[in-house]
Parts: sequence; structure tokens; C-alpha cells
Amino acid sequence: MTRPNTQLTADVVSAIEHLDAWIAKNGWAGYDPYDIKGKRIYMWALGLPREPFIRNVVRKLALGPLLIGEMIFPSAARALFRVKPAVNPKGMALLAKAYLNLFRTTAKTEYRSKALACLDWLLHNTSPGVSYPCWGYPFDWRTGVIVPAFTPTSVVSAAACDAFWTAWQVTSERRYLDICVNICNGFIDGLNIDRIDADTICFSYTPLDDFHVHNVNLLVAELLVRVGTATERHDWVHLGEKAAHYALREQNEDGSIFYWGRVQQHTKPGRVDHYHSGFEMRSLYGIWKITGKCKYKKALDRYYAFYLSNLIEREFEAAIPKMYPHSKYPINIHSCAEGLLLNATLTPDYSQARALMEQMLHWIILKMQKRDGHFIYMRRRFFGLEWQSTIAYWRWGQAWMMLALSGVLLALANDDIPESGTNPTPST
Repeated sequence: MTRPNTQLTADVVSAIEHLDAWIAKNGWAGYDPYDIKGKRIYMWALGLPREPFIRNVVRKLALGPLLIGEMIFPSAARALFRVKPAVNPKGMALLAKAYLNLFRTTAKTEYRSKALACLDWLLHNTSPGVSYPCWGYPFDWRTGVIVPAFTPTSVVSAAACDAFWTAWQVTSERRYLDICVNICNGFIDGLNIDRIDADTICFSYTPLDDFHVHNVNLLVAELLVRVGTATERHDWVHLGEKAAHYALREQNEDGSIFYWGRVQQHTKPGRVDHYHSGFEMRSLYGIWKITGKCKYKKALDRYYAFYLSNLIEREFEAAIPKMYPHSKYPINIHSCAEGLLLNATLTPDYSQARALMEQMLHWIILKMQKRDGHFIYMRRRFFGLEWQSTIAYWRWGQAWMMLALSGVLLALANDDIPESGTNPTPST
């Protein structure tokens, strides 16, 4: 049974105000789960080959203590390796959209001012040496290839594009739509595009790789369809649908979509997790709403049915976002944020999403938000005992949760929930 909107709204507003006060006090710079992994010793250990056997043993011996030490003592490890708090472009994009959502629902001009300040920061801090607006992470990282700090990445640029799109919708200022157009030009001209066949393509993660990563490819696809439709660039819409077709073609029988394309499943084969699945479902939802094509709706129905059966842990009246299908733990704040955001997004068309959003909300605020307003990173279980990592990761936790909470508030404000929505049958 759902609570009245007034009570829910009060709970969300309180959580937002506490988090916003924490951000105001601590500023935009902060730590990230991956910043320390850009340090030389981590990059060396991560780069050690997995084969043959002896090298694989050396890799595990070198990397294991680093990862375990950082997991248990995250702040001390960053002090030891002299990792400095940094402003993360993706965090700024998420925060900009969150504040715009809050301005929409509350009409408070302070939220509009905060959003525009974040957007201005993005415009003044694009990736250097590139002719189109794009953004990357403020640290080196390795995933098959070494990606230097600030290298343009499709996932960060997609978040920025989404924020500028929302600014155009809220302010009606054409310049924000023009920025979206330029970002989309960057997707097409700057990323590597694998042309699989006449109807299927896949966009790369960065200009340095040829990765087939489904959530990233779908984020780019949805933005090309969205911006292409708004600007009557039908070739962009066609290109976006070709990228979306790749995901549909690789959708599993149970409705899920793996993180990696099947041609690259040698790296973490069969991986499915909460937040990347959420990205994929929200992208499919956006493409369906824009195009009206039932194939995207059918794919989303199947995926959401998988999600309900495999990525939610139910305890009494609570719903807990699971990181992976096989286990409740670890409970990751990014999964919590995506669980709220996904279900808030789907609320107008999926009747189960409203109740699930509420059941998650109360648990997340109770178990993951601290008195000072920040959200902890993770809950784990070791030998039957629960352990918390309370570090306040800025982009991973605070920015994503601000966006998620603003999305919940927006859904409650709209509250156009149909009496009988789509109820996909969970798979057994």
C-alpha cells in the first residue's frame, strides 16, 4: 500500500535538503571510487596479464592487497597515495540536471541558479584539444586500454548532453539545444563506430577503444534519437536506431542485456548489474517514447520483468536494490540511486514502478543517508556480519542520489499514474 503523496514528498524534500546542505558545506570537489586506481602502482597491477598462470598469480598477489586495503580504509589509502579531491564533470552534469528538476517542481530560483552554475562550469572545463564539447574523468583509468585523465568519454558526455537538454526544456534558451547538437556531432565524429551490418552499429566508449559496451551505446543512441527528432536531423534518428538495434539483437532470453557485447565477453563474461541495467532500460524507454515503436517497448517489458525478479531484494515492505542477481550484498549507493531513478522514470507507464520506488525510498534514506546529509558508499556482509563503507564519494554517491531524489520528486509532482498500467510478468 502506498503512502499519500504529501508524506512521500515531505520525506524526499527532507533528504534533498540535508544532502544539498552537505554539498554546500563540502563543495564540488571530492573523491571517487576509481580515482585511486589511476595511481601508477594500481595501473601497473591492473595491467599485469592474466595469463599464463605465473603472471596471473603475480597479478593477484600485487592487486589483492591494494584493493582490499583501499576497500577497508578508503580515506587512509587516498591520503597515503596522495589522491586529491577533484571536481568530476559527470558529477557536475548529474547535479545540474538534479537542480533543474528541483526548480521545475519547487519553482525556487536558488535551484535554477545552482544548475546554471554547474552548466557554466562544464562549458569552461571541456576536454582540452577537442573541437566539440566533450568531457572525461579527472583521473587516469584502465579497462583493456589506458585512458588518460580528461579523455572524452561517451558516458560522461552523454550525462552532460542530458543536462543541457534539460536546461533547454526548462529555460527555452536555444543555446542549450545548440550545445546538445555539438555534443552529438562529437559522438558521430569523435567515437569509433563499429558498423556490424546494414542495420546495426555500436559506438565506442572513448576515441581510444573499440569496446562494445551496451549501456554506453544505448545512451548515445537515445540522445541521437532525442536531439535528432527535435532538430529534424532524421539521419541522426536513423543512426541512433541502428545503435539501439544492436542491444535488441543481443538481448538474452530472460530479458537481460549483458554489460559487454557478445564479441567481447572474455572480460567479465555474463556481467549484469543494477545500475548499468538501469541505464539500458531508461534508454530503451526514452527511445520508445520518442519513436513510438513497439519493438523498444517489448524489449523494455522483458528487461523490466527480469529486473523485478532478479535485481530487487524484498524484505517485509522494503525493496532493496541488489548489485548483482545472485546476491543481496554488496548494496552499492549507485544501485540505490539508479533503482529510484529508473522506477521514477517508468512510473507513468508501469504501475509496479510507483510502489517499488516508494519501497526503495524509505529503506535507502533510513539505511544509506547519514545525519550530516551524505550517502554512504556501500553495505557489505562478511561472515554473517554487515559492514559499512561510509566514505562520501562525490560523483558516485552524492551527485547520483541528488539526481535520483529529484527524479522521485518530479514523478510525485506529475503523479499521472494510470489506474491500470503495464505489469510485466516476472520470470521464474
